[in-house]
Amino acid sequence: MKCRMIGFAAAAAALAMSASPALAAGELHIYNWGDYTNPKLIEKFSKQFDVKVSLDVYDSNETMLAKVQAGGSGYDVVMPSDYTVKIMIEGGLLAKTEPNTMANFKNMRPEFVGVYWDEGRHYSVPWQYGKTTFVVNTDKYKGDIDTLKILFDPPAELKGRINVLDDLNSLIHAAERYAGVPRCGGDKEALKKVSDVLLAAKPSWRTFSYDTITKLTSGDVDVTQTWNGAAYRMRQKIPAAKFSFPKEGIEGWMDNASVLKDAKNMENAKLFQNFIMDPENAALISEFAGYDNGITGSLKFLPKEFAESPELNAPAGAPVPEFVPPCPKEVVEMYNKIWTNLKK
Repeated sequence: MKCRMIGFAAAAAALAMSASPALAAGELHIYNWGDYTNPKLIEKFSKQFDVKVSLDVYDSNETMLAKVQAGGSGYDVVMPSDYTVKIMIEGGLLAKTEPNTMANFKNMRPEFVGVYWDEGRHYSVPWQYGKTTFVVNTDKYKGDIDTLKILFDPPAELKGRINVLDDLNSLIHAAERYAGVPRCGGDKEALKKVSDVLLAAKPSWRTFSYDTITKLTSGDVDVTQTWNGAAYRMRQKIPAAKFSFPKEGIEGWMDNASVLKDAKNMENAKLFQNFIMDPENAALISEFAGYDNGITGSLKFLPKEFAESPELNAPAGAPVPEFVPPCPKEVVEMYNKIWTNLKK
């Protein structure tokens, strides 16, 4: 997830009597996205293993990565998105915990085992996964919303009523899809086309913000770039909030529970990885955050309305979500120039 939802979750794990005192004891320090950790999940883990859990939060992969790269973070478990897992493995920042040998690995959905960021799952396990497009308040706009034209060439009634993510990768990749050029391509003419799309669209945008739920539900905007789990939560407040499946393409992402190489509570971190591969525990994550997970059998522990929601279930004919690997360094440098110019 580039950044799913901002805000501090009220997840303070309680010290409780152990259900299995012989299995573990001590502490576990988790660093996760804000508003993304179910307190009930933490309490259950804490009670089962007699582990005192602490939780700190971040607002982007880049924030988390910078803290870990600086060393001595004090954290055991982090939740990097797909491309960041790959960066952290290549940078020697993650422990090879071998989730594929853990008891609950049998519950992982097969399509999330052979993934580009951790082929065979030697370092990471799924936390949540989803899609990034945008939501439209269909009380305010009645036209076709399944096109990126809504963001980059909006109709008159939506101009000045749009929030986009303050996220370089999500916004630039969306512009690439709209412009019909490949992700992470280094062709200068193609990137100029992308830059032109972004600069032309900018006057139609009201804000750059990760606080997408508040932006839409407060009425500050009528369109916001966002993630499908956040869209589900928006619809609970505004029934007319509809998640788009744009014909030009959809960004896919997965956040993954990973253990830092210098984790001081390594065994408890491994226990946590195995714990969240249990379907009932994975369901607790989805219940709180509003996204699907990569664990077979978890949906039966969730309300039918959630499992069958339009945000989780793409309509027939919708594009398959695209998981974009890290771009080459030279392309990242060009992206940074485009972004700096856009944010002036």
